[in-house]
Amino acid sequence: MQRPLMIALDIDSKEKRRQLLAEFDDERLFLKVGMELFYREGRAVVEELKQAGHQIFLDLKLHDIPNTVSRAMRSLAELDVDVVNVHAAGGKKMMTAAREGLEQGTPAGKQRPLLIAVTQLTSTNAEMLAKELLIGEPLQDVVRAYAKSAAESGIEGVVCSAQEVPLIHEACGPDFYTVCPGIRRQEDAAGDQIRIVTPGEAYRLGSSAIVVGRSITTAERPYEVYQEMKNEWEGKA
Repeated sequence: MQRPLMIALDIDSKEKRRQLLAEFDDERLFLKVGMELFYREGRAVVEELKQAGHQIFLDLKLHDIPNTVSRAMRSLAELDVDVVNVHAAGGKKMMTAAREGLEQGTPAGKQRPLLIAVTQLTSTNAEMLAKELLIGEPLQDVVRAYAKSAAESGIEGVVCSAQEVPLIHEACGPDFYTVCPGIRRQEDAAGDQIRIVTPGEAYRLGSSAIVVGRSITTAERPYEVYQEMKNEWEGKA
């Protein structure tokens, strides 16, 4: 897979979504469809975006017992999306079941979606990890361990902060796919993200893909901001 900049379509209405995408004319994009959009519009939004020629990261972060996740993945495989994910905290059996469900559900002749696992959300910090989640190990050690569990389960990559990409590639190999949210320009507000970096920093750290939401979707000129961040991500700025 190429090293894309994925636009997170965390938008609260169909009209706003269509208005935003109209700013990009006929450009083929890599779009992240998350819980907010999928729970509101369902499979129809994925089908509409795929028919328009866009690639889709369906970001539903499945986390349940292995059998339930396997069945859910069999259903999602029918949507012909490009990337799907689970929470690595579900454990190896669940992650293995997710992969098997995807393989069973992918129509003959089609390539199954890339499967990645969330290590720790970019809104998580060390204090939250210790005091709320009751995980006593350092954050980076937890991220590394979750990434290794994902790799051992036959999963192709993880969702992580770009800050953690070097240690994940050291543990899982340089080809292990790292999708990095929490991307902001220097002038952007952090919002609810904590472990954040700029597109250029993500590029230098070796990230495989980045996810950008509000910096683009709430901008006055979203296409211009997209091009600016894409150039920085591709090492052209």
